[in-house]
Amino acid sequence: MAATMSSPSTDPTPAKPPTAVNPSQSGLSSEYERQRLAKVGPNAMPDTAEHPLGRAIGKFWAPVPGMLEAAIVLEVILGKYVMAAIIAAFLVFNAALRFLQESRAQATLNALNSRLAMDASVERDGRWKAVSAVDLVPGDVVKLTLGGVVAADVRITGGEVQLDQSMLTGESVPIEAGIGVATFAGALIRRGEATAEVTATGPRTKFGRTAELVRAAHVVSSQQKAVLRVVRNLASFNGVVILMLIAYAYFLKMPFTEIIPLVLTAILTSIPVALPATFTLAASLGARSLAKRGVLPTRLSAVDEAGTTDVLCADKTGTRTQNALTVKSVNAMEGFDEAHVLALAELASSEGGQDPVDGVIRVATAAKTVADAPELVKYIPFDPGKKMSEASATDPSGATQRIVKGAFVVIVGLTQPSTTSAATAKDLKGKGFRVLAVAASPPTALKWL
Repeated sequence: MAATMSSPSTDPTPAKPPTAVNPSQSGLSSEYERQRLAKVGPNAMPDTAEHPLGRAIGKFWAPVPGMLEAAIVLEVILGKYVMAAIIAAFLVFNAALRFLQESRAQATLNALNSRLAMDASVERDGRWKAVSAVDLVPGDVVKLTLGGVVAADVRITGGEVQLDQSMLTGESVPIEAGIGVATFAGALIRRGEATAEVTATGPRTKFGRTAELVRAAHVVSSQQKAVLRVVRNLASFNGVVILMLIAYAYFLKMPFTEIIPLVLTAILTSIPVALPATFTLAASLGARSLAKRGVLPTRLSAVDEAGTTDVLCADKTGTRTQNALTVKSVNAMEGFDEAHVLALAELASSEGGQDPVDGVIRVATAAKTVADAPELVKYIPFDPGKKMSEASATDPSGATQRIVKGAFVVIVGLTQPSTTSAATAKDLKGKGFRVLAVAASPPTALKWL
């Protein structure tokens, strides 16, 4: 059987006060946890959201708004107060539109973050308790259980789990992790149970450092570049015209007091007053259209930046693939058919749970049921060390069958050599498939399915 496959800086713990308890025995004490939390801070990304007043003022402090503000000053100098008021209205409209759109996006993000708040099972004062993941500190002993999310960077100290780290690494295939293995905040526990010691929290985690790199990356938006390019070209042209006007006015012996208003008016013509508001309105309409399609632009310039992208670097998992396995083909050996191979493979798969391989086998089996499938007697879960799972079942005649499912190289050692199965597995691996082998028979002599 083959299934398609989509493809810690630790914070050093200082000497503990007398109230601390050895983490390897019964976790931290509540008193030490409070001291540690006060020193390293909460297990959360720092709130870098700017105060609303600061964000509002920032809309007037940028190259494009500055251009409009310069136009207002020139209009006031020329005594054209009505025009100055009109340009000021454009400036306020431009800033308000951006502020409102970004505020709505931020409010939506805050609502999503509040729903994603996690709890963690941690050992404190010698007993297990559920606490907010925000209160975890380096040295805490936490429990990793099926379906949970790793709340901080940790190192496993006991047990074994299967981890889905695709959110951070982009690798869709889960990994088996045992004692001594380090894993990172955000990983999803697909199977098993383990205890682990927290090694890093908050911004010191792998996820936190990655998020900080993204947050600190700033570039001039393509919209600003476009507006400034227009202004630069107009200014260059107008500069030549203004020099010609001054030369001609000097030739005509015009009074200096008349030349200044003429020059200021010429300078005003190089400022496209309505252009910033037009860009902002177009971007706002684009953001609303994207919101209806489930896309949330956190700033208006992102809409234009996405539209002017030349090179896009994207993680394939969840972008070009679905981060999900499927049974692509079932290669039954002589004497068997696909339906019976799937039926026996399902017996050697976990019932329920979140193992992605067992899940897709159950889905594939549901589409090809057989009437004479054996009845399960005993199931032995997948063992990462043996790289296989096993089941005992009785067929309709009452005979006992042993069924094994796992990695091809492991099952090969439990069965009689088969050139056909080896050639099939080699061909499938060469095409990029993840290959599983299934064998079954009376307990003493397994046969390839």
